[in-house]
Amino acid sequence: MRGSADRVFVARLATTAVFDPLGDQVGRVRDVVVVYRATIRQQPKAIGLVVEVPGRRRVFVPMGRVTSIAPGAVITTGLVNMRRFKQRTAETLVMNDLLDRKVRLRSDGSTVKIEDVAIEQQRNREWEVTRLFVRRAAEKTGAFGFRRRGESMQVDWTDVDHPVDSTVDQEATQLIAAYQDTKPADLADVLVDMTPKRRSEVARELDNDRLADVLQELPTDISIEIMSAMQMDRAVDVLEEMDPDDAADLLGELSDEQAEVLLAAMEPDEAKDVRTLLSYDEDTAGGLMTTEPVILSPESTVAEALAHVRREEIDPALAAAVFVCRQPLEPPTGKYLGLVHLQALLREPPHAPVGAIIDDEVEPLSPDTPLGEVTKILAAYNLVSIPITDENDHLVGVVTVDDVLDELLPDDWRRPSDDELLKGDELLKEGPRG
Repeated sequence: MRGSADRVFVARLATTAVFDPLGDQVGRVRDVVVVYRATIRQQPKAIGLVVEVPGRRRVFVPMGRVTSIAPGAVITTGLVNMRRFKQRTAETLVMNDLLDRKVRLRSDGSTVKIEDVAIEQQRNREWEVTRLFVRRAAEKTGAFGFRRRGESMQVDWTDVDHPVDSTVDQEATQLIAAYQDTKPADLADVLVDMTPKRRSEVARELDNDRLADVLQELPTDISIEIMSAMQMDRAVDVLEEMDPDDAADLLGELSDEQAEVLLAAMEPDEAKDVRTLLSYDEDTAGGLMTTEPVILSPESTVAEALAHVRREEIDPALAAAVFVCRQPLEPPTGKYLGLVHLQALLREPPHAPVGAIIDDEVEPLSPDTPLGEVTKILAAYNLVSIPITDENDHLVGVVTVDDVLDELLPDDWRRPSDDELLKGDELLKEGPRG
């Protein structure tokens, strides 16, 4: 066995930048692919990395093309096969399949959980799984039943009994921790490639707000699959955390009876917006819009407007403008007066009222405006968002450019076919990996 300097722990390797020989970044590590040997007692062979390249495509990079693994950088050589990575039957993904897996120590038969996996390069240049960082189950201590965190330790791969194919539920704590700083769309892409069982396990451990953000980025069929595996109370809590338009899109794919059961269990204020959106055809402005733009009265100051759009929970597309209306300021609002672009806010003194800098040249659309017309207007006037008003000039919502893109892209845009290639890259013939 090589020294510890050659030992790489996979959970720490995840998200590490991958560079080509010229120093240009080609992607980031997302996982390590291993295959078991003839017997489980033999150390598995690490045959390659799953690397995310631009376009959020995940590709396979053989370990033979990895020339260096150092803190913060993986260096590769040669051209990369740009075919989308697809896990094969005999392959195991460390992040997805091994982390949080419960195994049994051979020394005393106790159960431990895998929190990290170490790979090391051998003298023959092959990489093998050699060590595991494991933790015993938490123990209750004291009269109040507090739990003391279980003992952690490093053990050899051969020191534990490994269930190669286990039907027991697997935790997802370490997997979620590895992606805690990534965007919801990136975690959604990870879930797309998982089995339904593993997706359900990961969803079960995500916080409601984080899961809501991820569901909004997933294909509808997978979102429904995940929601269907939840208890009713949890499903309702997650729906209430979602943006109303995304919740409406999801409920719109269910039967009327199923959707009504969920809506009836939601808080009335939360359900109201969703019901409104469900009343419109999905390919109209009303079906695309969100009911939660930034809405201010004309007396509000520029400073107040900037404070609103600065909030972290506001999507960038919605933060690009504030919409000025008479009271009430909840859709449907009082009379719609116009919008103020973010750039205009930045040019004015903080004390200036937003009512004095309104752009009233952007004509609002009605909720029944067809998708094609909405698209043309956004493109023609270089808009990021456009207001939607009813027959009484009350603001009922806003359509943003990302809403339109979601509708225009094919349903399976997150799951491109295996034959899709990136221009200028080499496609190697399929064959045994490793």
